[in-house]
Amino acid sequence: MTLPTLFANHGGFGLNFDLFETNIVNLAIVIFGLYKFLPNFLGGILERRRAIILADLKDAEERLAGATTSLAQAQKDLAEAQQKADEIRANGKARAEAIRLESEARTIEEMARLKQGAVADLDAEAARVSNQLRREAARLAIENALAALPARLNEQSQAQLVNQSIQNLGNA
Repeated sequence: MTLPTLFANHGGFGLNFDLFETNIVNLAIVIFGLYKFLPNFLGGILERRRAIILADLKDAEERLAGATTSLAQAQKDLAEAQQKADEIRANGKARAEAIRLESEARTIEEMARLKQGAVADLDAEAARVSNQLRREAARLAIENALAALPARLNEQSQAQLVNQSIQNLGNA
């Protein structure tokens, strides 16, 4: 049994210690090259990636700060707008109440004016009717007197009435 085949089983797993056959030198050179050149190559890539990530993080933090400031300003503006809306609502309610009270007062005044007008119209109509009734009564009295006068007045009574009327005209 030779050393290279010491641990080898028939077609199974085993260790081969022949340096040239196993390419250990080549592997050592590759590993040494990777160890020597890979850190600079990968380090540069990783450093650039790190710088990009840090720049992105810084940009995100700046945008976050800007968004926070904008949010605070928007919340302040919203609070002011809500306060203004509450003031407008309160002023609107007060104005509506004032308009309602003013409208009620005008309605009451208008109703009083209409009532006074109706009373005045009623008084005027009553006076007109009263005057018309007086005239009608006077006309009827005169007609009745004129109708009854020829039967009551004889010539002597007529002469006496005429003399008395002349005398009354003379005294006046």
